[in-house]
Amino acid sequence: MSTVRGARERARIEVTAAIKDEARRMLAAEGAAKLSLRAVARELGMVSSALYRYFPSRDELLTALIVDAYDSVGAAAEEADARARTAGAPPRARWAEVCGAFRAWALAHPHEYSLIYGSPVPGYSAPLDTVGPAARAANTLIGIVHAAHRGRGIALPPLPAALRPEAERMTADFAEGLPPEVTAALVAAWAQLVGLVSCEVFGQFNRVVEDRDAFFAHAADRLAHAVGLPSV
Repeated sequence: MSTVRGARERARIEVTAAIKDEARRMLAAEGAAKLSLRAVARELGMVSSALYRYFPSRDELLTALIVDAYDSVGAAAEEADARARTAGAPPRARWAEVCGAFRAWALAHPHEYSLIYGSPVPGYSAPLDTVGPAARAANTLIGIVHAAHRGRGIALPPLPAALRPEAERMTADFAEGLPPEVTAALVAAWAQLVGLVSCEVFGQFNRVVEDRDAFFAHAADRLAHAVGLPSV
């Protein structure tokens, strides 16, 4: 019985992977708004009722693709930081490696990047299942700042008095242990990082920035400075 169950589980994993692969191909060709279970089933030679046993709705398939994309870019960020830590890199160099890994993943997976950081999909509302995976890349950067704060310390960025209550709330929500000044700067830095990468992925830097590697390295270092990371 266990052998039969194992074979069924392997088959389910294989079919699920095939469905996701076809859905990603459709995302690249037509965009998320036009994704449909019937179209995926047709391309795979499946009847729609069979595909519904794996993904009961388009939104559940979209959620699976979104979670996979967030996990993939999150893993890239975490692995880059782990390599930098193993090499003994200081926090600012770790920050640079993670930002570079985020950019490299986006350039290698533009359609998946668009799915999670581009325009919202009409009629789709992301469930709570996506929250944890969505935070992985940003949490890697937060962890680097925590390490610096516990170590040699960080410079406190300026914080307007009117923003302090919101900065304190954000700190309690996802950056406990950091000064509110740093949390506010981190949120701004993350938004700017996504904006930088989005401009490159979506072609906004065409005829504007030529040496994009050098430009990105400089911009990422400025973000590290903005959150208070020491230069060494």
